[in-house]
Amino acid sequence: MPGPYLAPGPYAGGTAWPAGPPQPLPPPPPHPAAQPQWSYPGPYPGPYAQPYAWGPPPRTRWDVPPPPGTRYDRLARTPLHRWWRPILGTAAIIVAFLALSIAVGLVAFVVSLVTGVPMVRTGTRLFADPVLDLGFQLGVIALLLPLVLGAAWLFQRRPPGSLSSVALRLRWRWLGACLLVALVSVVLGQAVEAGTLMSAGVDPGFRWAGWEQFLPAVIVILLLVPFQSAAEEYAYRGWIIQGFGAYLRNPWPAILVGAAAFAASHGYTGWGIAYVFAFGMLMGWLAVRTGGLEAPIALHATNNIVAFGVVAASGDMGSAMEQGEVPWEALIGSAVQFAVFGIGVLIIARKWAIQTLSR
Repeated sequence: MPGPYLAPGPYAGGTAWPAGPPQPLPPPPPHPAAQPQWSYPGPYPGPYAQPYAWGPPPRTRWDVPPPPGTRYDRLARTPLHRWWRPILGTAAIIVAFLALSIAVGLVAFVVSLVTGVPMVRTGTRLFADPVLDLGFQLGVIALLLPLVLGAAWLFQRRPPGSLSSVALRLRWRWLGACLLVALVSVVLGQAVEAGTLMSAGVDPGFRWAGWEQFLPAVIVILLLVPFQSAAEEYAYRGWIIQGFGAYLRNPWPAILVGAAAFAASHGYTGWGIAYVFAFGMLMGWLAVRTGGLEAPIALHATNNIVAFGVVAASGDMGSAMEQGEVPWEALIGSAVQFAVFGIGVLIIARKWAIQTLSR
């Protein structure tokens, strides 16, 4: 309508006001997801509501790994370590192993009744059949393996793989490399030992009894010796060294005690004790130096398979578990074996940058 106040438009007849500067558009409203959420939980739906936190709390882990940067002999010293844990675990291993040995004796008695194979109750023999006797003897020693792994988990509350290596597992590629070095070192050591014994007029004992006697024995050897050798390494180089390492920073007392216990558990006399003790010292040092049991297991298993295999080839399996005097000439071959294996393992470990501390 006409009047004194004029404005632009189709119904106005006056002059329009001058246009001002352009004004920016108002910002769009924020997305509901970008709006601040209330910290007050509630069951009501909407952008400001959060659900109630129903459900059980997350379970805490039973086994606690060692802290990063820990050496192999110190892997038992986890945040849950207490002074009594290694002692209680050792006692439990000894008691459980004695109980299982008695149970195996009862099983052997039942097997003798079922198969008709007579038992031998004198000396260290269980059965009159040497192959069956060897199988039972190796099987009893292999029982140490689950006992030691179980004690680490149950009493020390740490991953059982911490007994294997600083990687908390068995490093299979590294184990394979160590097996190749062990095979070369054992063959060279056996050759030097045989040559030394023959030059001294001592029979090295190499004979061939035929496939009929060799095959059954070598099957038992190949199936059980790796577990028997691994069980001894987990007990003497794993449990003992790490048990002492939970209290001591220096690994050499633990290596010394492990080697002494290893030698005491064998029936060698004279120079044989020196050989077994030196073997234990080398295996303990390599376990700490390479951060795991792969190298000790490789040499131990290869050495035992070759030694038992030589006896099986001769057909004299009745003397396979006999241990006694060892001629000093045989130590020359052992020294060659130890030197070749130790140097070879250290060279490959350095080239491969094998892990020696936990991460």
